[in-house]
Amino acid sequence: MSSLTIEIRPVTPPDVPAIALLAREIWQASYPGIITQEQIDFMLEQRYGHERLYDDLEDLHKWLDQAFHEGRRVGFAFSEIYKGEFKLDKLYIHPDVQRRGVGGQLIAHVAERARKQGYPCVILQVNKRNEKAINSYMKYGFSIRASTVDDIGQGYVMDDFVMEKKL
Repeated sequence: MSSLTIEIRPVTPPDVPAIALLAREIWQASYPGIITQEQIDFMLEQRYGHERLYDDLEDLHKWLDQAFHEGRRVGFAFSEIYKGEFKLDKLYIHPDVQRRGVGGQLIAHVAERARKQGYPCVILQVNKRNEKAINSYMKYGFSIRASTVDDIGQGYVMDDFVMEKKL
């Protein structure tokens, strides 16, 4: 399959409901079998509740980007300054267009922002059981730097690899 041509635009307040819906659709296609449905619902509410997204838009140390192909929103990437590093905090691509270069274009967009701001690398966290995502990140130049287990509340943990891409 060929790479898709995408347009990357910042997320704005009117986009918030559509981003929350897209996140739910992608998570429901990606995470069953990796984490429980209860944890999926908890994390979606924690990370993609409308108020949380509106707050993220107001934060000068966070960037929310969305990708469009032929007018259709097909994915998004959120990045931020996190503990002194440039972090790709969220990267989600609709299953219909995965493996078509959308994620790579969003990663390049985020990496360019990090480079312009003087950061030597971009980091991210990915669930240790999400082999598809790990392999994709490796294809785009990320390598595993560390392993973490973070308590996110209500008895749930994120059992992740920290990956980094040198710029």
